[in-house]
Amino acid sequence: MSPFPDTEYPNFVTHLECSMTGERFEAHKVHGLSPAGRPLLVRYDLERLAQALTKEDLARRTGGFWRYREMLPVQRSENVVRLGEVTTPLIAPRRSVAHPERVLIKDEGRLPTGSFKARGLALAVSMAKELGIGHLAMPTNGNAGAAMAAYAGLGGLRATVFCPSDTPDVNVREIELQGAKVYRVNGLINDCGKIVGEGKESVGWFDLSTLKEPYRIEGKKTMGIELVEQLGWTVPDVIFYPTGGGTGLIGMWKAFDELEQMGWIGSKRPRMVAVQASGCAPIVKAYEAGEEHAPLWQDAHTVAAGIRVPIAVGDFLILRAVRESDGFAIAVDDEVILAARDRMAREDGILLCPEGAATLAAYEQSLADGRVSPNENVVLYNCATGLKYPMPPVDRDLDRTQVIDYGQFGN
Repeated sequence: MSPFPDTEYPNFVTHLECSMTGERFEAHKVHGLSPAGRPLLVRYDLERLAQALTKEDLARRTGGFWRYREMLPVQRSENVVRLGEVTTPLIAPRRSVAHPERVLIKDEGRLPTGSFKARGLALAVSMAKELGIGHLAMPTNGNAGAAMAAYAGLGGLRATVFCPSDTPDVNVREIELQGAKVYRVNGLINDCGKIVGEGKESVGWFDLSTLKEPYRIEGKKTMGIELVEQLGWTVPDVIFYPTGGGTGLIGMWKAFDELEQMGWIGSKRPRMVAVQASGCAPIVKAYEAGEEHAPLWQDAHTVAAGIRVPIAVGDFLILRAVRESDGFAIAVDDEVILAARDRMAREDGILLCPEGAATLAAYEQSLADGRVSPNENVVLYNCATGLKYPMPPVDRDLDRTQVIDYGQFGN
């Protein structure tokens, strides 16, 4: 059943545009990368959109990121694939961070399939359905594949997923259980992506890899819209974002620009901080070298599997957003990531995923080196529930048939 009474959304898409060359392409057609091999961006008639939609309209709606339907590319409501999306909360930690009055955590783990990947894949799958695409394929480090499987299954689309062989077993099982065919590959996510790309002609699937189609960005940009709405249509001073392929960072930067053009926010922008792990930090390396593109990172490794992306097709878009916002890129060590995760779980009751914990570690490191001031209002993105990741083992047992020494519980 359509979530809204109208059978067709008001649609304000004008065209698609190559993010590198500016070349224009017809909307509502099947597109992958541009002829220049770069991501395509969806463009809207923002003046007309601002006349048709008000902040007060949004305030009366429920339904998570589909509340922003006029700002999204889907035309017909019957093509919207929904799994009970919610507005994800901003949580204020109290004990585990320095300057807790300045820090909020955007907890994306509350979305369907437990991660922010639901935003991008809901839009990508819905648009695939609208455009008549029947078979989707993608590489994944886990959460994106799970989101695609769930939304594709509900939408009646076939899904094939390839993941590195060391992907957490819970992710692999989740993908398969929700209807996709999943294959473990003895390589990294870019190796899986190569299989997807090379199979397009012979198998006929559509490549839903990060930024290789235009619509995952549109789903991820709702993180930015939702955040500023929650903050009373203002922006924070700094956003720390776990960055692998970088779709969310790129999408939020696009959202802020569109909102300003609509007259909903001013020209102030958050400083965008791309957070990576020391074992896989191509964006950090390119940022520090003053480069626009980030070469393949060799021997990529980190406990934060979601940001283990050795090469990103949208590298230049990530770096542009970071530099234009006067932000920076930062790498943190695995042991610091895990320590941050453990401390927040114990002291604030918030179970971050490793990628989310990387943003906490990066914030603390940035405070220490002076790149962030204690007076700046900061948002950390926790991109998935920590329940989907390995946790420290517990080896305490109690034999109920023996005399119990209750004194041990007081220590």
